[in-house]
Amino acid sequence: MGVRIVVGLGNPGVEYEETRHNVGFRVVDRLAARHRLAAWTRRGERLEVEGRVAGRPTLLVKPLTFMNRSGLALAALAREEPFDPEELVAVYDDLDLPLGRIRVRPGGSAGTHNGMRSVIERLGTTAFPRVRVGIAPLSGGWRDATEFVLRPFRDKEREEIDLAEERAADALECILREDVITAMNRYNPEPE
Repeated sequence: MGVRIVVGLGNPGVEYEETRHNVGFRVVDRLAARHRLAAWTRRGERLEVEGRVAGRPTLLVKPLTFMNRSGLALAALAREEPFDPEELVAVYDDLDLPLGRIRVRPGGSAGTHNGMRSVIERLGTTAFPRVRVGIAPLSGGWRDATEFVLRPFRDKEREEIDLAEERAADALECILREDVITAMNRYNPEPE
């Protein structure tokens, strides 16, 4: 059947809107805006909007459970509207990727990402595609990863992350229109 649900991971609330950890929410918002899907509805502990994306009926989802409990919202969705995990793609920030890099994968571990750990735990599988967006700093490091991901991007990083969020939305459209392997081949190489 292919992917029909796109989940952006992030934290609800205006205080988190521009943080590194909310890349997933922003990518899903870009996708919704591109396809003129504006009627977000709250259903339990998630926001969702349904419509055609890349020519396919698609459900866009933003969990409202806060990042580390994202799986709770998806478990509720699975109870209400059963789906196979392969029909879902998750998009989220990745501290282990350089700023602006996109990485599309057909499945795999959560790595260091607690939100993905929650999703994998609640869905009971790692066999669903994901689009990771690199948020590591351009220069300098960080001491506390939790504090770092809850900070906004620096001005000098803003252009790079805006481009990455656009490319992540492009990759999601490619997954919906074509497939994960095509998206991997097109979006995993470094942009020229």
